[in-house]
Amino acid sequence: MESENKIVPVLELKDLRKSFGENTVLNGFNLKLYKGENLVVMGKSGSGKSVMIKCLVGLIEADSGSIRIKDHDITKLGQKELDILRTEIGFLFQGSALYDSMTVRENLEFPLRRHKKKLELKGHTETLVIEALTNVGLADAIDLMPAELSGGMQRRVALARALILKPKIILYDEPTTGLDPITSKEIIQLMRTIQDTYNTSSLIITHDVDCARVISNRMILLVDGINYAEGTYQELIASQDPKVQAFFKN
Repeated sequence: MESENKIVPVLELKDLRKSFGENTVLNGFNLKLYKGENLVVMGKSGSGKSVMIKCLVGLIEADSGSIRIKDHDITKLGQKELDILRTEIGFLFQGSALYDSMTVRENLEFPLRRHKKKLELKGHTETLVIEALTNVGLADAIDLMPAELSGGMQRRVALARALILKPKIILYDEPTTGLDPITSKEIIQLMRTIQDTYNTSSLIITHDVDCARVISNRMILLVDGINYAEGTYQELIASQDPKVQAFFKN
């Protein structure tokens, strides 16, 4: 990653706080994602990873703090402005979250139909669907139903759907959860290929240490509601801090 990319972050969370009753989940969490970077956020179950990413995409409202995406504070945007900004963000949901009643083709057409007016996609939908599926190696599955696909194939289709609007930022929520080791490696390699091909900026939420080791340019450890430690995989694994060491012990 070239040094000039690390000037202005494409995504920034600042002093993000979220509580549910007396349970404080995020307690001043900070994060900066730079152009072309794969940034991994790791945390134990219940540490706030999912809450953080849901705040980021507007599914949960943060109690305080700012969430800036490309110079826009999304906490201050109206619904119409937020929907427009979302066209530049791809989201790979945990568990793929494909629509069971739709074919692969229809699953990929769904975001295109929603944003058709803005993107002027009339006449180009078929081309974009085939291109997205080809990029994940599944062009032949275009008319299959999700139930006819393996878990790894479903994850690939979900990734194609996340890519179809050609986003600048991709959010991955536990991309290898539920997959066998071989399929996990294939998905991780595909994520790296996407970064190299499209120069995407990716925020990856995971508890998979092997995934973090292979995919990350930089890592953040979420502990006690804050960005407790940051650095490369090698820097963090060499730390003598017991809370950091706990992430890398078998």
